[in-house]
Amino acid sequence: MVNICLRYFVFFLVLSLTFFMMSMWLMVYDLTYFFEYELLLLNSSPVVMTVLVDWMSMLFMSFVLFISSTVIFYSNEYMAGDLNLNRFIYLVVMFVLSMMLLIISPNLISILLGWDGLGLVSYCLVIYYQNVKSLNAGMITALTNRIGDVALLMAIAWMLNYGGWNYVFYLEEVKQEGYMILITSMVILAAMTKSAQIPFSSWLPAAMAAPTPVSSLVHSSTLVTAGVYLLIRFNYSMTEDMMCFLLFVSSMTMFMSGLGANFEFDLKKIIALSTLSQLGLMMTILSLGEYKLAFFHLLTHALFKALLFMCAGNVIHSMLNCQDIRFMGSLVQAMPLTCVYMNICNLSLCGIPFLSGFYSKDLIAEVMSMDYLNVYIYMVFYISIGLTVSYSFRLVYYLFVGDLNFNSLVALSEKSYVMLKSMGLLIILVVVMGSVLSWLMFDSPYLIVLPGLMKLMTLIMIFFGMTIGYMMSKFTLISKNLSLKYINLSSYLAGMWNMPILSTFGVNYYPIMMGNLYIKSLDQGWTEYFGSQNLYKQLQHNSTIIQFILSNNIKLFYMLTVILLILMLF
Repeated sequence: MVNICLRYFVFFLVLSLTFFMMSMWLMVYDLTYFFEYELLLLNSSPVVMTVLVDWMSMLFMSFVLFISSTVIFYSNEYMAGDLNLNRFIYLVVMFVLSMMLLIISPNLISILLGWDGLGLVSYCLVIYYQNVKSLNAGMITALTNRIGDVALLMAIAWMLNYGGWNYVFYLEEVKQEGYMILITSMVILAAMTKSAQIPFSSWLPAAMAAPTPVSSLVHSSTLVTAGVYLLIRFNYSMTEDMMCFLLFVSSMTMFMSGLGANFEFDLKKIIALSTLSQLGLMMTILSLGEYKLAFFHLLTHALFKALLFMCAGNVIHSMLNCQDIRFMGSLVQAMPLTCVYMNICNLSLCGIPFLSGFYSKDLIAEVMSMDYLNVYIYMVFYISIGLTVSYSFRLVYYLFVGDLNFNSLVALSEKSYVMLKSMGLLIILVVVMGSVLSWLMFDSPYLIVLPGLMKLMTLIMIFFGMTIGYMMSKFTLISKNLSLKYINLSSYLAGMWNMPILSTFGVNYYPIMMGNLYIKSLDQGWTEYFGSQNLYKQLQHNSTIIQFILSNNIKLFYMLTVILLILMLF
């Protein structure tokens, strides 16, 4: 059992380093390679298996492989009690391979293979603990992602007009054409479902039913970033209207998830909503045309979010599988190293200067401030940054500062050395990788000149968010007997503006009601009366007459003979 985890850990780690070196080489020489293999010819449209090797795909693959190697090493201890550890590891490996296929494909058909692979394996991983909650979460995840799969299939069908599916060659040239507008709209829809933008957001916190190592992988570098990555590749073909639409939707997603995380009490769901907020941030800057910055934040976010989930998993493990943050507190005394790691990740997420999150987040905020935009986007952007800091510090307060509200005889300790080692590998990158990536990716340093207040706006919002987060946690802890109005408001905000209810009951209620009506009035009503039941009664009636004749045959024979004789006489 141990060997399989170690084998994959070493294999993925070596591959990751190799791809990183290749990425550096491609970046320095500014090279892009295409490897093509023609599979078949369909109506003079060649179905070609293409591999795109450029600095972006190699760098992303190296990050995905590095994170998955640490996650597999971490699973070695986290899933130690599981009877089917091999099956779990194979599922994770299949998941990573699907992501690889998606990253290196500049071809919509092979992208769909990786895309669908992600959807299918994520369903298997979400329902891994086989209970009702996991099944419901798995179904909402699979069905929401299905919408995106259908959109991609429609885009593939429309691409027949261009005589091939390698979209890389002609994105910019044909972006104003009707066909291309339709195809890009479909791709945006697909990306919105996979990256859980409004109105498809409810599956992302539900997918927390999966084991924590899977959450760490899904929410950092694989499933949810697939949509952002696809749009980074398709960014040349987006028209202004599409960008405006995406900007509005993603800014609302960012705001909604930041607000929801401030009222949530489930540790994993808070981190999931934080992922959703960061995805909104990436989509926002992507729809402002800065695809490189979106990619930069995607990479730095992957590192600290993976580690944040690992720390959460360690805490949940030590708290006997309790996920409610109200039971936690004073963990810094029992689990100092995990708390240090978690704090660094939280600060990186908030954008505290000189951690990896700061380099991408601060740059995004300043580029956004420099753009010609309306006050709505500016306000939503900075309020969302404030909310991020707010829920992060609320989490810190509940976990590390407050009193421990768990069982009095709880054996909290930090003896999980395998988990700590895998987390130790990631913490180094969380601290240094932001600056390293900013030196590598941008050939000249960004110098953004803004008025003093706008330049300090990010830091102002960070301190503002800290204060609000601290005050909110104190407020909720002190006021036990809150008014009903506040409880209703907080449940509405924590429930992501009723989106999970809308995407379950909203989709189920009327079809089920119509089905009930159909069964009562048609299927077991009029169609029965005029159809099968009526036919059955007629046949039954006729057969009883024939049966009567056949069962009394001798008596009837004599009677018929007598009647015949009488007729002959007359």
